[in-house]
Amino acid sequence: MEFLTRALRRARKPGGGVPRRPFLIGLAFAAAACGPATSPGPIGASGGSLEFEGSWNAAGRRHTISLGEDRLGSIVNLKGTLLLTGPGRPGVGFQSEVIGLTDSATGFQGRSVWTDEHGDQVYSALQGEGTATKNHVTGTVLSGTGRYAGVTGSYEFSWQLVMEGEEGAVQGRAVDLKGRVQPGPAAGGSPR
Repeated sequence: MEFLTRALRRARKPGGGVPRRPFLIGLAFAAAACGPATSPGPIGASGGSLEFEGSWNAAGRRHTISLGEDRLGSIVNLKGTLLLTGPGRPGVGFQSEVIGLTDSATGFQGRSVWTDEHGDQVYSALQGEGTATKNHVTGTVLSGTGRYAGVTGSYEFSWQLVMEGEEGAVQGRAVDLKGRVQPGPAAGGSPR
């Protein structure tokens, strides 16, 4: 108990430590700032469609097999970052993951998941022409979780291979990424 009494006397003396009132106020602000992060509400509460543009960079692996003369089949698994711009964007930044199958004769089919900083996700199906000269890809937004629940829409881009390394390592980016999403019923959009 004597230790506590000495500490309180020292706090009252000029220059005797940290003044209690500013210290307690600072402690209260620090505690409030460290509180749990809250997830933002559903996207597009106004109910209109949201247009966006952005950049998408990804790296991963590709495994390729021969399907006969001048025909190749590949499976890809890519992870990267997706950054959206524009006043109607549904979110700012996402971690992305894509899995897909490319056939040099028929094109590309894939699936993608985008995860935002709160863990909410957007799911989409991808379809593309799949050749080096015809690399246009379209995405159909299927749904989502959290603030993206019930969202639908579409987007498009051209895929540009940036690097192809040993043992199937690949890196690329989306060029001219643009799209539009319609919020789900929970956000004020129309029901499907």
